[in-house]
Amino acid sequence: MAIKKNTEIEIQVSLDENNIPEQMKWTAEDGGVKDQDTKAMLLSFWDSDQQEALKMDLWVKDMPVDQMQLFFYQTLMSLSDTFYRATQDEKMTATMRDFCDYFAEKLELKK
Repeated sequence: MAIKKNTEIEIQVSLDENNIPEQMKWTAEDGGVKDQDTKAMLLSFWDSDQQEALKMDLWVKDMPVDQMQLFFYQTLMSLSDTFYRATQDEKMTATMRDFCDYFAEKLELKK
């Protein structure tokens, strides 16, 4: 199949004197996002030659812990949904969602 279009996602990270992120912005113009502020990002790529995940996890130094906990919970839930769409494995997806519920309960994220 021939490539019909290329697109870009841009991430700008402003660092302090110790190379700690102070500010992050991202742009995905095809998605209608331009210079959107963010406090955290988790990015993973699959290296099929090495059979391993390559990751970049960044957050700004003023990211509140309670927001980081909620960010992780929502990310874990999203990963469960993605896992299901990719594998159709209902049993493992249910197990992952059970863990997410446990995670949220222990961190008192659900009110």
